[in-house]
Amino acid sequence: MDSFKVNTSRLIMKVDDLTDPRVQALLQVHLANAKALTPPEFVQALDISGLKMPDVTFWTLWQDETLLGCGALKALDSLHGEVKSMHVYDAFRQQNLGGVILRYIIKAARDRGYKRLSLETGHPPHYVPAISLYKSFGFSQCPPFADYRDETFSRYMTLSLS
Repeated sequence: MDSFKVNTSRLIMKVDDLTDPRVQALLQVHLANAKALTPPEFVQALDISGLKMPDVTFWTLWQDETLLGCGALKALDSLHGEVKSMHVYDAFRQQNLGGVILRYIIKAARDRGYKRLSLETGHPPHYVPAISLYKSFGFSQCPPFADYRDETFSRYMTLSLS
């Protein structure tokens, strides 16, 4: 995929049913990337069936007919949500599209009345850009949450929405 500058005034985030082959291809890239950087038994990324669960809302980011990225919000309980499956195609990175997706997810979490939003991401060095993005939105490191366990290939972060 060739790189091009995205016109941020023409971006659309939409709830996605994961049936579009372009979306499925993006998720394959996302999972392949996770598996390339993390031992398979420690990969926490959701596949399509996991993203179709009733406690998960999945969005895609588009400019016209071009798919740029995706992200999801998983309900952990009535006051706590989890950011899942954030990914922007390599060709569109360095344009703050991850920030667009994350801002949208944070707003959705606030609209649902969540008091806390957490996430699991990989460990440096490969995940430094993601960790920097999350920190820029106020996320800070935290212990494992929900069903996660402490292990060396994950970093856990949380954001108070109060």
